[in-house]
Amino acid sequence: MPTNGLHQVLKIQFGLLNGADRYLTAESFGFKVNASAPSLKRKQTWVLEPDPGQGTAVLFRSSHLGRYLSAGEDGRVACEAEQPGRDCRFLVLPQPDGRWALQSEPHGRFFGGTEDRLSCFATAISPAELWTVHLAIHPQAHLLSVSRRRYVHLCLREDEMAADGDVPWGVDALLTLIFQSRQYCLKTCDSRYLRSDGRLVWEPESRARYTLEFKAGKLAFKDCDGRYLAPAGPAGTLKAGRNTRPGKDELFDLEESHPQVVMVAANHRYVSVRQGVNVSANQDEELDHETFLMQIDQETKKCTFYSSTGGYWTLVTHGGIEATATEVSADTMFELEWRGRRVALKASNGRYVCMKKNGQLAAISDFVGKDEEFILKLINRPILVLRGLDGFVCHRRGSNQLDTNRSVYDVFHLSFSDGAYQIRGRGGGFWYTGSHGSVCSDGERPEDFLFEFRERGRLAIRARSGKYLRGGASGLLRADADAPAGPALWEY
Repeated sequence: MPTNGLHQVLKIQFGLLNGADRYLTAESFGFKVNASAPSLKRKQTWVLEPDPGQGTAVLFRSSHLGRYLSAGEDGRVACEAEQPGRDCRFLVLPQPDGRWALQSEPHGRFFGGTEDRLSCFATAISPAELWTVHLAIHPQAHLLSVSRRRYVHLCLREDEMAADGDVPWGVDALLTLIFQSRQYCLKTCDSRYLRSDGRLVWEPESRARYTLEFKAGKLAFKDCDGRYLAPAGPAGTLKAGRNTRPGKDELFDLEESHPQVVMVAANHRYVSVRQGVNVSANQDEELDHETFLMQIDQETKKCTFYSSTGGYWTLVTHGGIEATATEVSADTMFELEWRGRRVALKASNGRYVCMKKNGQLAAISDFVGKDEEFILKLINRPILVLRGLDGFVCHRRGSNQLDTNRSVYDVFHLSFSDGAYQIRGRGGGFWYTGSHGSVCSDGERPEDFLFEFRERGRLAIRARSGKYLRGGASGLLRADADAPAGPALWEY
């Protein structure tokens, strides 16, 4: 049975980029390492683990091989250790510009080099021994202040970002990490950037860029003056403080951002819990009581809906639906059936959820008609980043087509109309499908795409032809997949 998991801290995975703009790579053949890859993919992804001995050293584990980076006394480096030994222990020495120097703890030498000429034998730090951290996780997440146990969100009234949210509810709790000039920007849901003085600006200027530091699995953001972001004052306003070393106040967790949705029934009203525990379609506007956090179970592909009042939707006596469950169970799981611009929900009793004459929802129907169909709208991705099996979706240079295998990503803007989404990219051009399944990004008029939430953290995108968008061997985005699986599923 699925377990509760509203707040999952993301496991930090990253790549290490050297001065020649090449990524540290762990090869399967011979467990050798090199720095030859121009992009960040599976073989270039690493996980930082604390030293089991509770010291200041850390371990670098290849997420591709599951083995540990090691450096011998003679400077030879490899990624073949299945269990971390003495030679696997490194000290991370952050430099003033945010890059890392990696020093073998037992031998005192520094790790660096180019291409297949890597070693850990340098006695001093030169440009060849410096590495830039590039996160390999999906960049859209929630940010939790470790000291305050509050979530960061956009406060439009005060025109600031603040760590004062008990739960990451609504679109204003979504943050997008933008990798630019080897540093990171924090982008709000309305496409502004956080500057170190707490102001929100429209351009990723130098004071809106930060270097990342890791401490005990947590993140810290250092500005260009060497100071760290932290919540300040009673309101928790996020800005750089005075500290030049990260303490508890300067540490944050990144948490997975689950889809938050609103639903509209056949009576053109929003599904809500505003008037009590019963789930009913009786509201004319979408606010917190009309917003539900949707989680898809990885095994069954069924989903739960969690309300702002603190309860899961659950099947009760006579087929009624109430938002009262505190634990996930069979009765809180619903099967989604995608029906073009609409969706139908099947409850654990095998019947479809319908809207009764009084607006209340109940799982009492054996067939799907108008009253069993709902519009489902994703509200917490006004800006969208897509990642497939081979990498991120990004504009192809000098072309109106889109790459699907990049280690950097473009941010796309979403709009919604009657169960369908329109996707807008750089320069304001819309996505559209061209000849032979090609997908282009310079349209003057919007084309409708259908989103189907098929797996946890992954969706399928259906074009007007009925085909699904996928990545392929050519590296181009195409609308020619028959089924929503494999390369036709996208992290979002």
